[in-house]
Amino acid sequence: MSNLTANDTALDIQINRFGFWCAVICIATGVLAVALPLDVPGGYDAAPDERLNWLAAHRSSFIAGWINQIVAMLTLSGLFLAIAWRVRHKSPLAALLAAGATALATMAFVIPKFMAVWTIPLLAEATLSGAAGSEMAAMLLPLLNVSIPFSLYTSFDYMGFWLYALFALLVMVPMVDRDWPSKFAALSLGLFGIGFHVAFAMLIFGVIGAPDIELSFGLAFIPLLLLVLVMVPIFRRVD
Repeated sequence: MSNLTANDTALDIQINRFGFWCAVICIATGVLAVALPLDVPGGYDAAPDERLNWLAAHRSSFIAGWINQIVAMLTLSGLFLAIAWRVRHKSPLAALLAAGATALATMAFVIPKFMAVWTIPLLAEATLSGAAGSEMAAMLLPLLNVSIPFSLYTSFDYMGFWLYALFALLVMVPMVDRDWPSKFAALSLGLFGIGFHVAFAMLIFGVIGAPDIELSFGLAFIPLLLLVLVMVPIFRRVD
């Protein structure tokens, strides 16, 4: 039993460190994202030709921006998995379901973000060059518009965030502990999970329109940013 306890303790320490570095890297990618463009300025209102020319002129920075987003997403998912591990003793079923939701969200995010790195630049190049397949590329490119909230691309993204919101609702209660950082983390999880679903319900019932989606859901993401910050000292502390 002593060896088993020692192994469990060592694994807990390793996962704490994993969660800590995931939070740190996620913060770093957030800072880096400020300098890396993800689409043409004013992407929602940009004309197709304007966006196409911008993609051709800023291909490298566009790809770099979305690679940075992939790293941010993977580290955020890693942070969530570390949180699920942390609450496993208080609520094993909630931790298991939360880990599953995180895994599904990661897959939902990987699909569009890989398209941003691989498919979108190639579609833009083919459309401008008039090479074989250019007509098909011209039809597909609008479907993968990263700024229009009802495009195929952004639908995958919002599905991923919805699964993240489910994760938050599952772990917010088990996350509550006696120390204030854990209580603040639980509050952040609750605000994100509830806020996202409230915005989702408002969208379904027509309270908010397509132009307001980014702002409405963006407000729900603020607690998520606070969660990442508070998890740094939580995981830094070795229990």
